[in-house]
Amino acid sequence: MNKSIDTLTPIEHSSDWHSLPEEAVLNALLADPVGLSPKEAAQRLARYGPNRLTPQKSRSPLLRFLLQFHNVLIYVLLASAAVTALLAHWVDTSVIVGVVLINAFIGFIQEGRAEKAMDAIRRMLSPEATVLREGRREVVAAEALVPGDIVLLQSGDKVPADLRLLSVKNLRIEEAALTGESTAVEKNSTAVAAQSVLGDRYCMAYSSTLVVYGQGTGVVVATADNTEIGRISAMLDEVQTLTTPLLRQMEVFGRWLTVAILALAAITFLFGWRVHQFDIGDMFLAAVSMAVAAIPEGLPAVLTITLALGVQRMAKRSAIIRRLPAVEALGSVTVICTDKTGTLTRNEMTVQRVLTATQVFEVSGGGYAPHGGFTIDGKETDISEQTEMLDMLRAGLLCNDAVLRETEGAWHITGDPTEGALVTLAIKAGLDPVFEHESLPRTDLIPFESEHRFMATLHHDHAGHAFIFVKGAVEQVLEMCNQQRVLGEDGPLDLPQWHSQMTKTGALGQRVLALAMKTVRREQRELIFSDMQGGYTLLGMVGIDDPPRIEAIAAARDCRAAGIRVKMITGDHAETARAIAAQLGIGNGQSLTGSELDALDEAALRQVVRDVDVFARASPEHKLRLVSALQANGEIVAITGDGVNDAPALKRADIGVAMGM
Repeated sequence: MNKSIDTLTPIEHSSDWHSLPEEAVLNALLADPVGLSPKEAAQRLARYGPNRLTPQKSRSPLLRFLLQFHNVLIYVLLASAAVTALLAHWVDTSVIVGVVLINAFIGFIQEGRAEKAMDAIRRMLSPEATVLREGRREVVAAEALVPGDIVLLQSGDKVPADLRLLSVKNLRIEEAALTGESTAVEKNSTAVAAQSVLGDRYCMAYSSTLVVYGQGTGVVVATADNTEIGRISAMLDEVQTLTTPLLRQMEVFGRWLTVAILALAAITFLFGWRVHQFDIGDMFLAAVSMAVAAIPEGLPAVLTITLALGVQRMAKRSAIIRRLPAVEALGSVTVICTDKTGTLTRNEMTVQRVLTATQVFEVSGGGYAPHGGFTIDGKETDISEQTEMLDMLRAGLLCNDAVLRETEGAWHITGDPTEGALVTLAIKAGLDPVFEHESLPRTDLIPFESEHRFMATLHHDHAGHAFIFVKGAVEQVLEMCNQQRVLGEDGPLDLPQWHSQMTKTGALGQRVLALAMKTVRREQRELIFSDMQGGYTLLGMVGIDDPPRIEAIAAARDCRAAGIRVKMITGDHAETARAIAAQLGIGNGQSLTGSELDALDEAALRQVVRDVDVFARASPEHKLRLVSALQANGEIVAITGDGVNDAPALKRADIGVAMGM
């Protein structure tokens, strides 16, 4: 039975839910595993408010248009237009006013386009959620969720609020938008240390992240602005927006120019009036005329036209420039801070290395597009005669639930990204998924679960032979094997060799999977766990990761040639970040994690950012601190990113480049 909300301790702002056991969380929220009653849910909704982010205070179109005139040189131009009008120089007046209006309209249109793009965060929340209310499953609007609600998650759901997970079954959640981690995170319900960074809170599911596999149940611990995505949205409002280098220079120039012109006009007026005894009216008109003539009314026009041309060129490259002066600031950048996942990499898992008992194959091609080849020691090789290689790839294709599809020239997977990478690999090797599944139809399976860390499938060919294929964590699969496949024959298992190859592959930042098989009686039609106790033949291993984009490697090289330092700031693990950085030529092998950054004061951080180029396990606060430290060192900083976790740093940087479609 739910307790009254009047007795609920106001701890909705707690950030340590991940460190509490499930029972303690339920007690703290006065929640029940069977869910709240409708009456209690309504009372809590009245207290906490709807589960939606507070809209950012937006400027009206009129105010946004008027702010286009808020510039020192524009003030000077308007003053000169007023003076020329008083002198009845109507042609000059119309030209100056025309330049000012053109500048304002171009800026207004560009900023309007960018403002629409910046509203994406608030469209990321889930529209509805499945909850338990007094033991009954109900689908409710996500806005109606309250702390203490019990939410049910399944594959394909968008997490509707911040949840402390109570139970999971093979639950994996894609958190790249918040953490920058390239792979879906395997969740559990075990509490973690209070100081754990966001990416290591495996017992939490955060609002706007995506369930890619499995099922889970969690209790709502935060809604609306108290969620992680709400906290990031609030940080955006607090970050001070900097002016661009061009505007800073033009403001200083405009100030000095105005002072110089007024001083010169005053000296001229006083000299003519007092020294030469000219008529005071004539000297005033002469001084005003000289001041108007000295104002470079053509300068803002030239600047505006030049910047507008730059904006047009950037637009042709699918880049929306929010404010015109940002185009010039791009040329002043001295440091580029870039996210990894989805920016430097494709955010698509790819098999990059295949290990057999006798060979190590490197695999070309990126993403899920099944295009690429195989090399040994840098030389292209034909794998059509590599029996053990094809046996392994066939096992990876059949012990698999992912489907690869091509839509409008782009390749996409349905299912787990790791399994999708194995399907792509098999097609690269010339295997046909439809033919292989028809030749060896599946009879039964043991699905992957975190408790046993493998997946197994039973297959029968049309001649009646039966085989079990298994894939999973290397340590788990090796325990099942006593043989290995060598040149089409089974021989004794060489454990030291496999451990050595596994270590080398892991050092490259790749996740290693093992694949094995065994032959069973043709009468067997079911798989049970006793079938997994031993007698398997190890076919090989694969190294999987999210590889760098080819164009990113070239871009990093071009930046270094131009004298621009490139720094990687990612939420991913340090080993993965260093491996990707090495492929991109970023840094010198050094890296720092978010927890290490927390131990540094601002002075120490300013020193560190001079020497270190790779920062891992970074939160939005860490990214913001790093950008501020670089700016304190006198750097002109550009930052790129494609996740919500990048937004505060994007706003703080001299140039913020939001990546995406």
